[in-house]
Amino acid sequence: MLTVGLTGGIGAGKSEVSRLLVERGAVLIDADRIAREVVEPGTPGLAVVVEAFGEEILAEDGSLDRPRLGALVFSDPEKLATLNSIVHPLVGARSRELEEAAPEDAVVVHDVPLLTENGLAPLYDVVIVVDASPGTQLDRLVRLRGMSEEDARARMAAQATREQRRAVADIVIDNDVPLDALERRAEEVWADLVRRARHPRPE
Repeated sequence: MLTVGLTGGIGAGKSEVSRLLVERGAVLIDADRIAREVVEPGTPGLAVVVEAFGEEILAEDGSLDRPRLGALVFSDPEKLATLNSIVHPLVGARSRELEEAAPEDAVVVHDVPLLTENGLAPLYDVVIVVDASPGTQLDRLVRLRGMSEEDARARMAAQATREQRRAVADIVIDNDVPLDALERRAEEVWADLVRRARHPRPE
């Protein structure tokens, strides 16, 4: 098994790259998706979050009111740290379960938005960084996701810098390119990952 950490700044196109790798045979473990699953209604995770932040963070149907919780924690580093201390271990445990369930010869791609920020690069055999210029990121966030320019710039500024991400990368995928060029690059990277999975380096 080869474990791959896939990351990139917001708007860099990481989701597109993960889709292309899955099409070629990768097993995808999506940290964002798991982070939502571990606080679904009825889960122990949601109970602990409610205990920490109060029932006002729940929507009428009993689910987590994410915008309300986000407004609460993103303006308060201490509260954000509390939330992360609850959610991150749950995400880590579930990710390990999914990885252990994958075939022995699988290329397992962990899609981890905050891989660089949380110092997680050493956990993976290979780290792939999807890289795009700040101008490309900003354009995608405003044009494709409908964010205001101010909000988009704030989200970008809250993440690791482009240089910090590239510093932890074993493989960089440039995504300032048309989709057909990205597909060709994904094909190259996939071939490289399969080769690494078949011929692991000695410990």
